[in-house]
Amino acid sequence: MTEERWKVNKLLELEKDAQERWSAGHVFEQDFDESKKDVEHYTVTFPFPYMNGRLHLGHTFSLSKCEFAAGFNRLIGKRVLFPFAFHVTGMPIKVSADKLTLEMESYGYPPTFPAQEEPVAAQEVSAEDLIKDKSKGKKTKAEQKSGGAKYQWQIMKSLGLDDEEIKKFANPEYWLEYFPPHCTSDCKRMGLKVDWRRGFITSDANPYFDSFVQWQFRILKELKFIEFGKRNTIFSPLDDQPCMDHDRASGEGVGPQEYTLIKLKVLEPRPKILASITKPLFFVAATLRPETMYGQTNCYIHPDINYSAFYIGANNDEVFIGTARSARNMAYQLLTKEFGKVEYVEGLASFKGAELLGTPLKAPLSPLERVYALPMLTIKDDKGTAVVTSVPSDSPDDLVALNDLKKKKPLREKYGITDEMVLPLEPISILEIPGFGNLAAVTVVKDMKIESQNEKGKLDEAKKLVYLKGFNDGKLLVGNYAGELIKDVKKSIQDDLIASGEAIKYSEPDKKIISRSGDECVVALCDQWYLNYGNPEWKKAAHAACDQMETYVDEVRVILKRTIDWLHEYACSRSYGLGTKVPWDPEYLIESLSDSTIYNAYYTVAHLLQSTLNGSKTGTLDIKPELLNDAVWDYVFRAKPYDSEKIKIEEAKLKKMKDEFEYWYPVSMRSSGKDLLSNHLTFMLFNHVAIWPNRPEMWPQSYRANGHLLLNNEKMSKSTGNFMTLSEAIDRFSADGMRATLADAGDGLEDANFPVEAADANVKRLYNLLEITNETIESVKKKEYRSADQPILADVLFENSMNNLINQAKEAYAKTFYHEAVISAFYDFIKVRDFYREVSGTDKVREDLILKYFEYQAIVLAPICPHVCEKIWSLLGKDGFVIDQQWPVDLPVDPVVLDTVRFIEKNVHSFRLRLKDYLDPKKKKNVSGPPTSATLLYAVKYPTWQAEILKTLKNLYEENNGTFPDNKAISKIIMENSEVKKFAKKAMPFATFMKANVDRIGLEALSLTATIDQEKVFTDMAAYFRSALNVAEVKSVCVDDAPTPSAADVMPGYAGVVFE
Repeated sequence: MTEERWKVNKLLELEKDAQERWSAGHVFEQDFDESKKDVEHYTVTFPFPYMNGRLHLGHTFSLSKCEFAAGFNRLIGKRVLFPFAFHVTGMPIKVSADKLTLEMESYGYPPTFPAQEEPVAAQEVSAEDLIKDKSKGKKTKAEQKSGGAKYQWQIMKSLGLDDEEIKKFANPEYWLEYFPPHCTSDCKRMGLKVDWRRGFITSDANPYFDSFVQWQFRILKELKFIEFGKRNTIFSPLDDQPCMDHDRASGEGVGPQEYTLIKLKVLEPRPKILASITKPLFFVAATLRPETMYGQTNCYIHPDINYSAFYIGANNDEVFIGTARSARNMAYQLLTKEFGKVEYVEGLASFKGAELLGTPLKAPLSPLERVYALPMLTIKDDKGTAVVTSVPSDSPDDLVALNDLKKKKPLREKYGITDEMVLPLEPISILEIPGFGNLAAVTVVKDMKIESQNEKGKLDEAKKLVYLKGFNDGKLLVGNYAGELIKDVKKSIQDDLIASGEAIKYSEPDKKIISRSGDECVVALCDQWYLNYGNPEWKKAAHAACDQMETYVDEVRVILKRTIDWLHEYACSRSYGLGTKVPWDPEYLIESLSDSTIYNAYYTVAHLLQSTLNGSKTGTLDIKPELLNDAVWDYVFRAKPYDSEKIKIEEAKLKKMKDEFEYWYPVSMRSSGKDLLSNHLTFMLFNHVAIWPNRPEMWPQSYRANGHLLLNNEKMSKSTGNFMTLSEAIDRFSADGMRATLADAGDGLEDANFPVEAADANVKRLYNLLEITNETIESVKKKEYRSADQPILADVLFENSMNNLINQAKEAYAKTFYHEAVISAFYDFIKVRDFYREVSGTDKVREDLILKYFEYQAIVLAPICPHVCEKIWSLLGKDGFVIDQQWPVDLPVDPVVLDTVRFIEKNVHSFRLRLKDYLDPKKKKNVSGPPTSATLLYAVKYPTWQAEILKTLKNLYEENNGTFPDNKAISKIIMENSEVKKFAKKAMPFATFMKANVDRIGLEALSLTATIDQEKVFTDMAAYFRSALNVAEVKSVCVDDAPTPSAADVMPGYAGVVFE
């Protein structure tokens, strides 16, 4: 066994011991207590994880924020509740179970699978995203989670399950039995401060929670926040139902994108391939910019893409030309004769775009009588219809493609394009865009010197410039809305085109979405129950909830408010999967993001109602689930009066539930990954203001969002092997080693990193901390340390530094900045102890102070590394648990003493560099061996030129309300001083240096004399300096009145040294 493994095993042993003692003491089980009702509560929650696998480090990173917050708030005297539950609602479990059943039917037991196919390449992002809803994004996780496995059986194998065990998962209910206990076990090994009595699973498998969700939805319907009707939604044709975020294998967070589908009528002569079609025939182009149709000069077709001719209308009234993919979407938007079915023109289900080139067309709003279909080789078939309207005045792509065709006759001849189709075409002025004029694309292409369609990078940048500026500031020059801003009339132009029959609305997924059943999703216009998040009054209330909450990071509030603004109808029902049935329409199930918006309230009473995760056994109040109804929930959660006619449960029991809710609510902090900000966390705000409209004190108090966790600076993925579960991380690094590394990983919304090397280093730090604690206690027993009646300067420095770090750690914990907290409470705390031992030298450390150090270390590090801290607490002979102690308060910090420590550290470092230089034989300064003495040179006041600069800096700082002007302005002012001019080369470097000191310690840095008694430091610490410099004698000399060449760089706080 390696030394590192042995250390981890030791830590695992003490962690198990601490967890057993916590469990025996029921220390994390919290109940409402009348005698403590005035003690502030702190309820912290984490989105209940989905039970289709074990927790991994990514989950654990978000979870750790809750855990650290719970630990800290216990220490500052709050009553802390950290509940935990398990999500099973939705499609994933049912889909996976069905897949296992199908795989056994198709490939036998155990299954023998055919060779796997190559994975599909990832999609690129279009520059047109700039003028779409910016709050939409793409979150694709399925491939990373599955490790590249194609079959569900293989995915289950990757979890370490054998064939006999996997077979059981063909029953969806087995998932509900298997994973929650494993999740609980893993979390307990981590040392989570969870009240496990309050755990539960969702869906109608739990009758208590099922009743709670139905109550919530009846309220929402009564408030008219839930409606029924045809709405565009992401839809899985294979599953025959809406496919919401949690039902997707890829494309989480992606929504429908609406286009205007422009109908370009085919004129005579028709191309040969379309000659047999007698019905009205149209090329259809999906555009986000209907206002630019006034500038159409042609349309573009890709010669090598497959196109289709398909019927549109209730009676197959018209024929559209587009891709089969777009036709599939249209079929689900009531545009075809039969919902979900595409009927192709006979023989024209698929043909190459080359067959369409040269087709004459009538383009709506264009001043040209006819335009032509021309070739463009950059069109893709995964967006829109692959028919592109060309507006060269305002689309750089269109302009460059047109220029290419004009310049390259062989290109025209290759595709049968005549000169008259191309050469007369010129951009048509339709928009005025500030900074770009009335031919924006022409301007930007010229300015950026774009010559070819192959200059993709430049073209993309050009589009960003033109599209964004045009959308925000462009003004229309032609048509019925001439003189109006584009953003004001875009919708009106779309409506006019639709009313005239020249366009229709068309939607498709903004990016590719794959359902968990493996189906590519479409946008469907279908009957559904939906939450009307577009209700203006509801939005207003949600904004109010957002405004009053703490978000720790400003960007979180920005995302929340943006999401509140763009959210409109959201499908909240489906027909397949697990979940709670829609109360008034039981053929539908409530969608998995919609049943999890106020469940934090259920935590407050869960243990009173149920004693098993699925509610198969009653809780402490012995209430049967069939006795629950809306009147019961209204009494408990909405302060409605007790109605004895409707309620068949004793009021005393319900009063207990109500007391629990009223005390533990609202949620003090909700911790989550940033990907839930634009759905779950925003939904949570909407639903809280709906259920508790007149009780803002019950709305969430804070959201703590974090970025994704990288492992060794790479995305976690089973397919690459760069993946680690929570259980694996504990086995490898111990719980506290992992926890310290998670704390250090990062605090903002940017991606954080978990380096394995850092985790290994934390294992060593923790083990060494325990070893040094043991050694210190042994030395105390042997009376090897100084007593309190023998104080030295090092004691003052040490205690002051400890106090400062404790105060810094408290501030970081309060802000939930755990990277800063672990530095102050652990890494730097170790450094001040080591410094104290070093500067104490032969005097040894003081017994009471070193014991106080370990006591403080145990308390301030306990939120992050509680197991090791419990062990230290025990070694110190302290009673109780360290996690129940009080944070040290009223700790004075003297900034001058802090500066004294910095003075010693920086000058010893400088002296050692000088000593190294002195001993360097190449420099020939030392002819008689190592020095025996050192003269330390110090200054109490600054030379005149430096003093003048300090005065000037102070005046500038005060005149500018606590800031400095730029260096150019400072240089001009200080150089007007005749004393400063003499030292012109040194002046600005000195000024810049002192400015940095002000940022570090404040205006005190500009004092004209030293704030530190340097002579006293050198005298009292003489033994330390002798040891540090390895000399027999140390003396100190003030050089204020007797400057020497050796003292040229000496100034207050920055000493020099002469070796002899």
